[in-house]
Amino acid sequence: MISSSKREVSHEVPPYLRVYKDGTIERLFGNEVAPAGFDLQTGVVSKDILIIPETGVSARLYRPPSVTPTHNQNHNHNKLPLVIYFHGGAFFISSISDPKYHNSLNILVAKANIILVSIDYRRAPEHPLPAAFHDSWASLQWVHSHVSGAGTEAWLSDNVDFGRVFLAGDSCGSSIAHHLAIRVGPSNPVEGGLNILGIIMIHPYFWGEEPIGSEAKNPVRKAMVDGWWRFVCPSDRGNDDPLINPVADGAPSLSGLACDRVLVCVAEKDILRDRGRLYYESLVKSDWLGKAEFVEIQGEDHVFHIIDPNCEKALKMIQCLDSFINQE
Repeated sequence: MISSSKREVSHEVPPYLRVYKDGTIERLFGNEVAPAGFDLQTGVVSKDILIIPETGVSARLYRPPSVTPTHNQNHNHNKLPLVIYFHGGAFFISSISDPKYHNSLNILVAKANIILVSIDYRRAPEHPLPAAFHDSWASLQWVHSHVSGAGTEAWLSDNVDFGRVFLAGDSCGSSIAHHLAIRVGPSNPVEGGLNILGIIMIHPYFWGEEPIGSEAKNPVRKAMVDGWWRFVCPSDRGNDDPLINPVADGAPSLSGLACDRVLVCVAEKDILRDRGRLYYESLVKSDWLGKAEFVEIQGEDHVFHIIDPNCEKALKMIQCLDSFINQE
């Protein structure tokens, strides 16, 4: 076997991934695995299930300590909000079993008292975009099957209030959540009995060809992020492709978002911060009839809450998410 140091590299996305000329893909980050199960810190229980057999897409389901097996059998108990979550990783690294995501979502589920489904969409470059968007749409359809009773997952059928469903994600997962809400729209049949009440966008990975805000002051980092997108989605629109720039010319109108509320969270030191702010400001100025909220955490960088979910500012942000989900 030829060592990685002797094989020729055809493409590199530093510091995360290498593609070798023999077709081998080496991920240098986000490879750790945390098993599903009982979490001692929070009392949350999780499990992994295959949800789209045709493509192999799976999900990790989370259940808060307020729900017990006996509780599950009582169909008259108060049902809980559902959060459908899309992890970050620029579409090419990380997974639902990443310990950092697993630990962070355990804390969110316990704090907000929710059922959560974390989607393991297929990643680039093995599955170039828009595969992740197609997988996420199929996953939303799978969740929707439980509204009519056709779904087979008891954690959803027995415990979820399908009138209180939230799409959520961090980084590229925010982009997925946005596009699903656009695709659902006001007349899509997925809305029958499945009410997408809100979207939670944490450090959203949106971008564009022309630099804005702090991007102009950091051309090296701007070029790095440019390269990420071109790697996962070769497009003649480049970084103004509507999949990554929701306010670009030709992008679907933000007024078509299928939800009543949106929360946009950014971090002060994040190169993506100004894109998140632009999305929020554009949404407020659009004809969308819902309510948008904007939160900026000072002194922190991209997905700091995933890296250290127990730090003071991460817990403060989790409190914001809890309040957004459970507001009357």
